[in-house]
Amino acid sequence: MRTHRTARGAAALATGTALVTLLAASPAGAGAPGLPTVTARSETAALYDDEAGGNADADDPAIWRNAADPGRSLVVATAKEGGLRVYDLGARQVQSLAAPRPPAEGDAPGRFNNVDLVEGLRTAAGRADVAVVSDRGNDRLRIYRIDPARRGGPLTDITDPAAAPVFSADQAEINDQRTAYGLATWKDTATGRAYALVSRRERTELALLELLPAANGAVGYRKVRTLALPSSFTLPDGTAWSPCAEPGELPQVEGMVVDPATGTLYAGQEDVGIWRLRADLTDRPVLVDRVREFGVPGTYDEVSEECVPGADPGYGGERLAADVEGLTLFLERDGDGHLLASGQGDNSFALYDREVDDGNEYEGGFRIGAATRTLDGVEECDGAAVLNAPLGARYPRGLLVVQDGLETPAAPDGEGGSRTSTGFKFVDLGTVVDATGM
Repeated sequence: MRTHRTARGAAALATGTALVTLLAASPAGAGAPGLPTVTARSETAALYDDEAGGNADADDPAIWRNAADPGRSLVVATAKEGGLRVYDLGARQVQSLAAPRPPAEGDAPGRFNNVDLVEGLRTAAGRADVAVVSDRGNDRLRIYRIDPARRGGPLTDITDPAAAPVFSADQAEINDQRTAYGLATWKDTATGRAYALVSRRERTELALLELLPAANGAVGYRKVRTLALPSSFTLPDGTAWSPCAEPGELPQVEGMVVDPATGTLYAGQEDVGIWRLRADLTDRPVLVDRVREFGVPGTYDEVSEECVPGADPGYGGERLAADVEGLTLFLERDGDGHLLASGQGDNSFALYDREVDDGNEYEGGFRIGAATRTLDGVEECDGAAVLNAPLGARYPRGLLVVQDGLETPAAPDGEGGSRTSTGFKFVDLGTVVDATGM
């Protein structure tokens, strides 16, 4: 979730330091006025990121479709130190799984950041649908088998106990928390192999991990390769720019999604924009769109822990307000569809054409407003998931689930103050299609 404007120092595209030159610049937009507004149909119970709430903080959802009974499909969602939550289509919790405890006193606890699904993953116990989670606290992936008929809850942890850290060399590095952060899964249609793409907190690095069967039906992984996105850019006027940041931090990626038909990865670098590249990380990334704040100089204030922006030179995009978050794909049977991205800075959602040949052209957007006095709108959305398929009588045209970064009104904390809460909102996908013309 967005906390303060950050900017992170110089970076490499592969192994050396590089400045990426923008060949063309569009003027910074003043926002996205006139976007249509839709409303949520339901929302999950609020999560509270404090001791009383189990340090639970809603972050990222994934939608699992029950092919045998679509009306009993599930939403799997991360709650950071609060672990995982599983909800039914009525937004009611059906299972809660704790994040791992710290390995030793003083070590970082488990912290589940992002989640994605793999259907029919090969394991030693047979094919299984699984949820793959980035455990930021332990710098590892965790894998959960999905079985809706299982007594006690549909998810079972089948992570290989020998699974190694994704980026860190030892526990000391893990405790620094430059660890596994954003996540997207991908199944290579040519080979049938399944992968997870993982970003690194406070760094620009992406890692490709192959998911592998292990003993007793467990699942592990191996690192195939890594790639570093740029963190420093040459602007059209010839000056160098990096997003403003807390000292030592680089512009990280969180939101990611892979187009399964083409093996194309879309990665949201929060203070930069949306990148497009091959999911196997073997080509040069292309910047599809920039956030409005792109190119704006800033100075980090140690006291306020905020960045103070300078004058806008006008090189930013027109649609996304940083942070860019919550990438997900609206897929159509004929191969058409849209990439959906959350512009966290102005509480909007942008839609881009799925077709690479059309340059992922921007095709509109929307907001999620208040449905009633108690079912409010969506603010500071972090994670999002969409499924364009019938889900029983409740969602016959599909479902959009989004994280709501600021639930209101918040509950009192018992000491006269209030508690910040987060949650997930469920939106009838049909209303989005009707409102936007998707």
